This record gives sequence, C-alpha cells and structure tokens, in this order.
Amino acid sequence: MARWDKILSLPVQNPPALEFSSKDLVWSTVEGWRDNIDRISLIPFARVDDFVRGESANEDCPTRFHVEARRKRPSDTTCKPKVDGILEYILYWCSFGPDDHRKGGIVRPSRTSYAPKKKSAGRPNTKRGCTCHFIVKRLIAEPSVALIIYNKVEHIDKNGLPCHGPQDKKAAGTRAMYAPYISEDLRLHVLSLLYVGVSVETIMQRHKESVERQGGPSNRDDLLNHRHVRRQERIIRRFSYELDSDDAISVSKWVESHQSWVFFYEDYSDSEPFALGIQTEWQLQQMIRFGNRSLLASDSRFGTNKLKYPVHSLVVFNSENKAIPVAWMITPKFASGDAYRWMRALYNRVRTKDPLWKVAGFIVDDPLTDTLSIKEVFQCPILICFWRVRHAWHKNLMNRCSDMDYCAEISKKLGESVSNICKGHGNAHVFEAALEDFIDASDFVDYFKAVWSPRLGLWVDALKSYPMASHEASAAMESYHHLLRLRLVNEKDNSVYERADWLVHKLGTKVHSYFWLDEYSGKGDFARYWKDEWFSGLTAWRKSMKIPDDDITMEDKIARVVDQEDRSAIHIVRNPGSEYALCDCDRANAGNLCDHVFKTIRFYRDKKHVERSLSMLQYHQALMKILHCPQHDSLARDYASSLAVWVQMQLDSQIGQPSSSHASDSAMEQVSDQPTANQDSVLLNENPSRNDNGSDEPSTALVNEVMSENDMLDYENGTEVSRAEMEIDA
Repeated sequence: MARWDKILSLPVQNPPALEFSSKDLVWSTVEGWRDNIDRISLIPFARVDDFVRGESANEDCPTRFHVEARRKRPSDTTCKPKVDGILEYILYWCSFGPDDHRKGGIVRPSRTSYAPKKKSAGRPNTKRGCTCHFIVKRLIAEPSVALIIYNKVEHIDKNGLPCHGPQDKKAAGTRAMYAPYISEDLRLHVLSLLYVGVSVETIMQRHKESVERQGGPSNRDDLLNHRHVRRQERIIRRFSYELDSDDAISVSKWVESHQSWVFFYEDYSDSEPFALGIQTEWQLQQMIRFGNRSLLASDSRFGTNKLKYPVHSLVVFNSENKAIPVAWMITPKFASGDAYRWMRALYNRVRTKDPLWKVAGFIVDDPLTDTLSIKEVFQCPILICFWRVRHAWHKNLMNRCSDMDYCAEISKKLGESVSNICKGHGNAHVFEAALEDFIDASDFVDYFKAVWSPRLGLWVDALKSYPMASHEASAAMESYHHLLRLRLVNEKDNSVYERADWLVHKLGTKVHSYFWLDEYSGKGDFARYWKDEWFSGLTAWRKSMKIPDDDITMEDKIARVVDQEDRSAIHIVRNPGSEYALCDCDRANAGNLCDHVFKTIRFYRDKKHVERSLSMLQYHQALMKILHCPQHDSLARDYASSLAVWVQMQLDSQIGQPSSSHASDSAMEQVSDQPTANQDSVLLNENPSRNDNGSDEPSTALVNEVMSENDMLDYENGTEVSRAEMEIDA
C-alpha cells in the first residue's frame, strides 16, 4: 500500500500546450512488479491522446504509437472500490514494433501466420522490433487521472540497437527513416480537398510538384502515395449520412462513432429537448489559439426557417480578423438551463487542454441570449452586435421602397434612433416617431411595425446594457453567416433539410473542410478549382482599408467611390460616414455591409465630418467611469488616472500607435472627451481581436478593466418570444 500512497500523492501534471511529450513531464520512480523500478507520471485522462500525439512527434525518432492491447471494465459492473483497481488499461507501442519482420527478426507466436507482402526494393516492412512502449492506467480511485508507466523509452530493438529513424543507418532511403503514417495535418488536408470536390489525380499532381520543388522527400508527408488518397476518396464516396431510417437513431449512431467531436449530447426525450454540440480537434485548437485573451462571438440562429434544427455557431477571429467557427450547437430550443450546461461542457473541454485559457469578451447578437450563463461560465464582459437587425432593415428597405433618396432618409433616421438609445436617451418609441413622416414608404413602415415593434423593447434594453461591438466585428460576423449559408444550404434536394443526421454530417465534413481550407497556407495551389463556396477573401471592413483616399469624391449628401476591380465603375454612397449609409453596389443592395460604406466611414472621420463611432464613444464613457471619483485630490484619483494611462498604453501596444511615449497625453485626451480627439485612436475599437500584424496576445486586462461595468448592467428579460418569431435571416 505504501507504493500506491506514493503514486496517488504525486501531482497531476497538465502542460499548457495542445500536445506534449515525456520531455514536458517530471517523472518519478516507484517500486514496480518483480522488483523493477517503474518510471511513472500522472496526467488528466482526457489528455492521454495529446500525450500520444506529442510522443509520436519525436524529433530524434519520429514514429506513431498504436494501441497494442486494451482492457476496460464494463460500466455496468458493480465492484468494490480498491485503491489499485483499474477502470481501463491501455498498452501503447511504437508502430515499428513489437514484431520484427526484418531478416532474422523475432515474431510473436500469435503472429507466425503473417505472410510478407511483395514490395518493391527500398520499402521494407514497418515492423522492425522496436521495444519502445508505455502503459496507461485509469484507476478506480481517481477516474479523471491517467497513470503513465514508461519504462522502455528508447527506440531500439532487443539487441539494443536503433531500429528506425535517423540513427538507424540501415533505414536510410526507406520509409523507416520517418514516421510510418502521414501527419494529421496532411490527412486533414487530403480529406478537405476530397470533400470539396478536388480529384485524386489533382491532389497527387500538386503533391508531387511540391516534393520536387524542395529537392525530394524529407519527411513522412512527402511519401504520400496515390493508393492512400484513392482509398480515402472511396470511403467518402461510399459513405451515407443516413445511418438509419429513423433520424434520431441515425444521429445517435453518428455520435457513437464520433465521440471525440461531441462535447455535449442530449438524446430525444419527453422531458429534455434534443441537443448536440460539435467541435472537431482542429476547431478546439483554433479556439485555444485565437480565443485565448481575445473575443468569442455568437452567431445564434442559422437556418431557423429552413433546417430541422437551427445551428448556433461560436466563432473566434483569426489573424486577419475573419470569423472562423470553433463549435456548433444544434438544438430546437435555446433555454437558459440548457445554455449553461453546454457552455460549461465546452469551457471545461478547452480548459482541460489549456488551464490558463481565458476569454477577454463575448459578443452576442440576440437580446434573448442567456448572458447570465455566459458571465458565470466564461467570466468575461458582454458586447452586443447589431448586424442582424441592420441587415434586416436594410434588406427590407431596399425591397419595399424604390426611391433611393427616400431610403437614405429612412435609414438615416433609424441610425440616429439607435445612436440615441446607445447614448442612454429615449426608448422604443423613438423608432415610431422617426418613421411617422415617411408616409410614402407605407410598405416598409407597415413591415417595421408588424415585425419589429413587438421586439424593440428587448433590443433597447440590450443596447442600453451592453457596449456595441465594432464595425469590423459586424463585418466579420456578416461574412461568416453568408459563407455558412453558401456552404451548408446548397442542396438540390430540399428534403434533406428535414433530417438532423444530414446536418451533423455535412457540418463535420464538407462545411468543416471549407473553413479548414480557408486557413490553409497552400490553398493558392488549387485556385483554379475554387468555387463560390470555397473562396472567402477579406471581410468588407478589411477590403475598405485597401481603397485609397484619392478614390473618394465628396459631394453634398453623397460620396462617390471608385470600384477597385473595375476602375470605370463609380459607386454612389448616400449618408456617407454612417453605418446606415446606402451604397448602390450589388453587395449593399442585398442588405450587406460593403467596403465602400466602411471606407466612407473612415474617410469622413479622418476629415472630422462625422462624430465618432458608438463603440468608441462607449469606450470613452468607460474611461470616464474609471476616472470618476468623489475625492478629487485623493490617492484613488491618482490610481484612476494611472489606470487610464495604462489602458491607453495597452491599446498602443496592440494596435501599434506611432509613439508609446505619448501614451499619457493621449489617454488624458481620450478621457477629456473632446471632439478633436486623435482620429487614429477612433479606429482603436474597430478591431475585434487583433492588430494588423497578427498578434495573438490582445489585452485581456484592457477589456476586463474598461468593460467591467457590464457586470453591474445585467438586464432581466421578463418577456418570452419564440425563436421563430425572432428570426431575421436564415
């Protein structure tokens, strides 16, 4: 028992990395079986796969570990808890062993029937007698912890000689020089290309060209062969999403075979609604990479009017500030209690990988979102994104009113009403008053009163309670929603939309592949095969930064912007300088935010022709609250002033201001709330997560300090509105 007391007293190690190896752990020695000395360590059981991947990526001897043996106690077995009782036993062995198929090698008696396959010269069998292996035990006493016993660390055969890798001279020029299988990145690359329709021949041709450019094979991925790609293509072609005629049974079978992708699952029942949370390993990595000390955003409803169940997406902003999905939640009803459970499950999944992971802020796009659960789970401030409402107003205004000048006046009034509410003035009645004079647009006014009047109260409360998200965040969310619709809802047979198994299958395969390829650096090699669903490009906000000031001409109530693709085309922007401006380009006519509108906003603010954005105004108000102290000559006042300067310095370090030496003067200039504030700083809040150089470390403390008053501005919603009634655009 003394041995087990020593084992259970060891600390559980959880390195803050996506993958880790034995080099990242501190190993202890205890007396083992047959008087041997065991080399052991404790890690979370949920991170065993991360350890296996990290150990396989050994630079000195790349390999891959496979499960050689496994024993698992049945879940329904009743047993008396014992300190040394085992719930699960897994033996991982280097894939170059344990058998030795080389000439004169030893093969276990159970494998004597093995018949060597005919292979060309230079490609011997992968079994080379490697003795490297380790054991993983899941104990009854600590089910959440994995005990790793790692005695055979070196990749050698029974004679003590290197049997594969760079140290094995006989492996030179063969596959034994590298790991026996392709990497996970290449596997995802091949699968993604196949899912989006690229042929096997094209994939292999591009791969061969890449290997030739680098002068021949240098790693395991360079040895990708046609047979492997063809086998993957055959599996994809023969697979059917309909695993059972009963949709519920089919989904449960999918969940059973994709356990590593599912972070939350509630089966169909009379008491609980169906709920399924999907997050692939790649999405988890992106959530940790781009979501840590940054922003998380919610696209709360997609497909309400078309799909059997709506899709709730959680997204992060990558180095180009484009929104990429890191989790999908599928459920017919987003109740408060359910939201807390799946958010907690997702949060725990991420924190298991990285215990230091923390969100700096959470952007919501629906006043009915369970913000209390978000704050309790993620411990971060809340921002509200108004893009859905603006999109619906703009789209219906263009469809229901043919006079562009009249549309511009209506849009301007709506924008002023939103601005007044965000500043704390007025209520839902300001919208009705703003539309009273537009009797010639009765079609739009009737639509507004019928659809929006019942829900304006919720939005007014939300706009008064939470800071408004920036224009770039709105552009990124709108772009993601458009891409998801383009990539998901494009089937010729509309009957598939009534099945949940089709939805989960397509999200996890084709849709996931498109977003993976968006982040793939070598996607330019397949540019000629791009389709509308593949090509994403920059967001409208990012495109606007590429429009030179010389391409804008200001007139009385309009601005003319030169098209960047067709220099002979000129776009007219009405209400220039406002988010509620109207442009005559095709993208804007569909209700979307376009780069011409964003360019006029930046241009007019640089010229000081329009007031600062709502998000920047709310940032100033937050700084004023920091500085507001009753004792004007107290130490608290000094602390508040230094805190404001520190906040400005954090912004300067992230955005890259010209000179951080003037941070003090700049901060006090911002706090003074003067109309002539530095216009460069106006753009500080137009970046949802990162600066232009792709920094991955935005200021968590900035968001936490400046927006901490959100914790005191919770609004309680006493009115229930169904999700279908709140749907704006699927």
